[in-house]
Amino acid sequence: MKLPGGDRAVIEPAKIRDYLLSAAHPVGRFKAAFFASLGYDDEGWDRLRDDLLDVAAGDSAVPGGPSAYGTKYEVRASLTGPNGRSAEIVSVWIVLHAERVPRFVTAFPM
Repeated sequence: MKLPGGDRAVIEPAKIRDYLLSAAHPVGRFKAAFFASLGYDDEGWDRLRDDLLDVAAGDSAVPGGPSAYGTKYEVRASLTGPNGRSAEIVSVWIVLHAERVPRFVTAFPM
């Protein structure tokens, strides 16, 4: 199934710059090392954002359980980084109650 509203997905820049690509973030630093191995860095953070938005527009969403805030979805995809290396990832998105736009939560290697 497609991620509902995946073509209109939203990613807050801080989720990429200050979390996924931050070597200083307590949790994100482990993800930063993974994404760095694909060639992503904090200076070119918008490339990772754009690649994740492409993932959201794909057709491999799996609904997760509802939360107090909305419905979560997982999208599994192959991500090819700026250095040409590829890896399988899971990205997590949430459609908040009373909204129709998925918002990025996190991403990690499969």
